[in-house]
Amino acid sequence: MVPAQGTCGVGPDALGVLDSRSVNRSMILDRSAAPARRFNALADPARLAILGELRPGTRCVCELQADLDMPSNLLSYHLRILREAGLVTGRRRGRRTEYRIRAEGLETLRQQVEELAVPGTRR
Repeated sequence: MVPAQGTCGVGPDALGVLDSRSVNRSMILDRSAAPARRFNALADPARLAILGELRPGTRCVCELQADLDMPSNLLSYHLRILREAGLVTGRRRGRRTEYRIRAEGLETLRQQVEELAVPGTRR
């Protein structure tokens, strides 16, 4: 438990600690929502496998389903997560839906990782 301000003569500002009352939580969450969504999309082995299957180029959902041996409802769920994270894009062609990797989404993710790893690289 942290002692109340004034009990030891040193307040939180003197220690370089942020006072939680002065932090606007919604601002922090708004600013970190998109990167968190992208990182979360990569945190599942099934989604990494899907991205691996999409590396050579555009693939139909039916091909992905067969190659990954994944039920269609589960594959659709994972593709939706990847799409919402901006890492893949889908396009309907008649009865087929084809997916491909969004290079821009991966580049954004790379930049965000770089910002975390290297101080002063914020763009």
